[in-house]
Amino acid sequence: MENRKYETIFIIDPKLDEEATKAMVERFKGLIEQNGTLEEVDEWGKRRLAYEINDEREGYYVLINFTSGSDFPAELDRIYKITDGIMRSIIIVKE
Repeated sequence: MENRKYETIFIIDPKLDEEATKAMVERFKGLIEQNGTLEEVDEWGKRRLAYEINDEREGYYVLINFTSGSDFPAELDRIYKITDGIMRSIIIVKE
């Protein structure tokens, strides 16, 4: 199974306090490190959303570049979906 490069962006609910936001970022960094190679983490911080999500106008954006096997992104996506506090997420394959 070959490793591929991926990029993921997730948006954390801005209602979470600073500690909870940090913990959420660390949790996903750790998860990616367990299943692949963490290359770059870029916390964009609070940004205005293009459209409201759950009546929120802002979200805390985090971009992570990583390398992993092709089965991990589906699992990462599943975890994003069941994690309270993650408003939106996307995972893309980088060419």
